[in-house]
Amino acid sequence: MQVTQEDGGRLNAFAKEPRMEVLSGEASHSNGSRLIMVGGSLLVIALMAFTVVIS
Repeated sequence: MQVTQEDGGRLNAFAKEPRMEVLSGEASHSNGSRLIMVGGSLLVIALMAFTVVIS
């Protein structure tokens, strides 16, 4: 951890952050992510229909 000393003698500790990883554009268009997007959309539509039915 990096520790710096502020005015007034207080110590401030900064955590060491992990390195960033750059993902390719192809990873976001896989079958799994499409399935999750379609499933999430269907869930939102179903919840909206449910609220209309019970109101």
